[in-house]
Amino acid sequence: MSPPSVRPWHQRYAPYLLVAPFLVLFAAFGLFPLLFSLWMAFQTWEPTAGLEAMRFSGLDNILFVLGDGWFWKALRNTLWLAVVSALPQHLLALPLAVFIDRACGRWGHGVSALYFLPYITSSVAIAMMFTSMLSTDYGLVNAGLGLLGIDPVNWLWQPQTLKPAVAMVVFWRYLGFNLVLYLAALQTIPRELYQAARLDGAGAWAQFRFITLPALRPMALFAVTLSVIGGMQLFEEPFILTNGRGGADQAVMTVAMYVYRLAFDFSDFGAASAMSWLLFALLAVLTWLTNRAFRERT
Repeated sequence: MSPPSVRPWHQRYAPYLLVAPFLVLFAAFGLFPLLFSLWMAFQTWEPTAGLEAMRFSGLDNILFVLGDGWFWKALRNTLWLAVVSALPQHLLALPLAVFIDRACGRWGHGVSALYFLPYITSSVAIAMMFTSMLSTDYGLVNAGLGLLGIDPVNWLWQPQTLKPAVAMVVFWRYLGFNLVLYLAALQTIPRELYQAARLDGAGAWAQFRFITLPALRPMALFAVTLSVIGGMQLFEEPFILTNGRGGADQAVMTVAMYVYRLAFDFSDFGAASAMSWLLFALLAVLTWLTNRAFRERT
């Protein structure tokens, strides 16, 4: 048996050279900002004074954030919007995916693509569309209410209506994304399982409960985890719909929006970094709880 030949050096190192550009870009625009923000969470800094003005402040920024009433209000807003927008997404996306899978046949991909369009549409375009639809004076929604004899509602300028309006926009935008995920998982289930179940006398509900739901559990975990992460990082929709101000009484000021305002409106990068890492810690806990809840039901 001949000894293994030694590959030339250019063959051994070629793979590393090919991935090197990505690693350099990731280090410059991903890893460095991440580590810098972690370091900033323990610093006090006045940006106009230059980098040499940074001073180590220990846990002061974290304690400031935890004692800031606006942070807790933003966190409550974020949790409310995340739950109210995400829960209906999954409750509707799953039965819609099942219906499309069973009723639309070869047209299923085209139908799901229509639902997916809002997800790939520009956030600015979506905000402009809903701002027009929810306008007090000429909006389509108030026009419909007027036909029913209901007075116009100031959707985007009252705290009690602004929250549901933003949740509706988020729900509309991400429903199709979850639908496509569930539909993709449904199409991996062998049809023979349903045929065998029907031969054994199982009805539609029994097939859904004992075949479809167990097969969808891994995808459901993935989709719900994405919803948890996305919901807690909610920024674009409330920011654009309220011109970055959070609406009346800061009704839809989310944690991500508050981080932005601390950093770029008040130049408090230390507190903004600390808040970002507290949000990361909360996301890690919520993701772990989500995974644990799904494992216990497996």
